[in-house]
Amino acid sequence: MTNKKPAWLSQRSGPAAGDISTWSNWTGDQTCSPRRIERPRTVDELSSLVAAASAAGEGPIRVVGAGHSFGDIVGTPGVLISLDHLAGLLAYDEVSGHATVAAGTRLFQLNGLLDEVGRAMANLGDINVQSVAGAMSTATHGTGARLGNLATQVVSLDLVTADGSVRTIDDGDELMAARVSLGALGVICAVTLQTVPSFRLHAVDERRPLEETLLRLDEFTDVNEHFEFWAFPHTNQALCRTNNRTDDPARVRGKVASFVTETVLENKVLDLVSQAGRRFPSQIPRLNRLVTRAFSETDRVDVGHQIFSSVRDVKFTESEWAVPADAAPSMVRELFSVIDKRGFDVNFPLEVRFVAPDTESFLSPSWGRDTSYIAAHMYRGMEWEPYLRAVREVALAHDGRPHWGKRHFLTAAELAPKYPEWERFQGVRRTFDPNGAFTNDHVGRVLGGIA
Repeated sequence: MTNKKPAWLSQRSGPAAGDISTWSNWTGDQTCSPRRIERPRTVDELSSLVAAASAAGEGPIRVVGAGHSFGDIVGTPGVLISLDHLAGLLAYDEVSGHATVAAGTRLFQLNGLLDEVGRAMANLGDINVQSVAGAMSTATHGTGARLGNLATQVVSLDLVTADGSVRTIDDGDELMAARVSLGALGVICAVTLQTVPSFRLHAVDERRPLEETLLRLDEFTDVNEHFEFWAFPHTNQALCRTNNRTDDPARVRGKVASFVTETVLENKVLDLVSQAGRRFPSQIPRLNRLVTRAFSETDRVDVGHQIFSSVRDVKFTESEWAVPADAAPSMVRELFSVIDKRGFDVNFPLEVRFVAPDTESFLSPSWGRDTSYIAAHMYRGMEWEPYLRAVREVALAHDGRPHWGKRHFLTAAELAPKYPEWERFQGVRRTFDPNGAFTNDHVGRVLGGIA
């Protein structure tokens, strides 16, 4: 770890915009009323406001990106910082492929910036509105059994600590703690990423029998660079997606086809069907079968990030669990059984993805093992807690670790045994934030206090 001041710190100027307001997350079910919301335009401004807020005891100090987490990870009665004005490509090295971006850069902005220099991220999730720092700090992931989560692509980062110091973290336990830190170490202001040459993907969406899919998971994840599937309760079909690199020329949907598929079918129709299920729960099994039959089978080729990303306008809440990859079939079957036996009204699918072991981030849910992520959702306005608590119990029985940005109900005492390097992370945390300036209720609950 070094304390050098990055050259780009004072490139931008302009007043910070402090205000008093109420903040809510993307889905609208997490809110807080901070003492004030700050929007610094330079890292100097960010450093000054963090130091002042910490010295005055105005914390907890928390940072918000796109607000795409489903738990209360962002909430604070203290100072909430938005990094939306700290965005953009700061440096690019053609030899190494390292790209340094300001932490508030959204993933869709990052993709465009990398396009301009012929580079790309090796893997991405299907939502591209998160900030780079937020996606990294919660171990957000895509799918690909030989590819890691977004944090594994982080080479170094710049962090503002509670006293306002700006530290470049590029090695050792500090980096392994900072990659996935839930904002508990300080405010990330820049991230250096390992990029790859730009590439195209051949994407195929198709229906398969669910049981066949479960029995052939090893095959599908082995022969495809990216494989995932969705399965609605009360159906016997899996909606499968494979993405593989190709040198074939682009073969993309036209504007009308894209609008019909992505806006109308995948969002408007799904929202209407979900509303119908919310109003008439007894019809959910029938509606789920209808949506599955209406699934659009496609075959297209496009630049990687255009294939990875999807429009997601339908609002829901979510719990997602990282289990050993070979436990995925058992967990899916058991979840469907629990839904039937306990009569849960579930009109959203399970989503099943795959990630390579992570040995670079102490708090990564995929630490040290081939991993399957299994996500359960509940449509907005529907009772979600009993179902997601039942999902938790099934996941724990399969040695699951929770996605840090989703609902999971676990405490630090329950989480610590699941992470072999928990104490090494806590050692770094005590060094960086000994007084708990960045510890809100959520962080205190899931990581514990500063011992």
